Amino acid sequence: SSEEEEDAGPSAAAAAAAAEQRREERLRRFRELHMKRYEACKLNSQEVVEEDKRLKLPPNWEAKKARLEWELKVQEKKKECAARGEDYERVKLLEISAEDAERWERKKKKKNPDLGFSDYAAAQLRQYQRLTRQIKPDLEQYEKLKEQYGEALYPTSDSLLHGTHVPSKDGVDRMVADLEKQIEKREKYSRRRPYNDDADIDYINERNAKFNQKAERFYGKYTAEIKQNLERGTAV
Repeated sequence: SSEEEEDAGPSAAAAAAAAEQRREERLRRFRELHMKRYEACKLNSQEVVEEDKRLKLPPNWEAKKARLEWELKVQEKKKECAARGEDYERVKLLEISAEDAERWERKKKKKNPDLGFSDYAAAQLRQYQRLTRQIKPDLEQYEKLKEQYGEALYPTSDSLLHGTHVPSKDGVDRMVADLEKQIEKREKYSRRRPYNDDADIDYINERNAKFNQKAERFYGKYTAEIKQNLERGTAV
């Protein structure tokens, strides 16, 4: 009948509208998933490129980069202090906390500890490291000399130029003063006494051996007879 057709009309339209709405929702979700997949592929590709770059860098690149960034910050800070007429070293000390100062002091004590004499090669290496740490190069003067003399400043075995560079008087004076300081320090050292394998062992460790040597040097002539009687077994 006409009434049934009228009732079926709105319900069919509502069902079609609901189906269309569901279809639009599915299409929207599909587009979102597609965009997420595209973004994931893009990020993954960027990570692969970045990882490849990192693998091609030197092993200590991160440490070098951090060091360069720190040096740039220090240079900027020095310029700011110079513009304000302040001493950079004093400003730096004011910014250091007590915990950092203690940590750096402990680290400084651990660095290059004195392990005593092992051999002459190790002693020479320690002396070389100590002397190079004391050198404070004038980088501005070095750049000027490099521009002026070029390869003649530090010729190699392949260089054709030789003997053309004359060091400055200040440089020669510094070298002479350093050599005189080394000679003065070397004269304070006592000569290394040879070890006698045939000598009697009357000590339990090296410290006790030095004590016995001092005692023998000062009191040996007074106790020689007692020592001989003890060794012969005739002591009373």
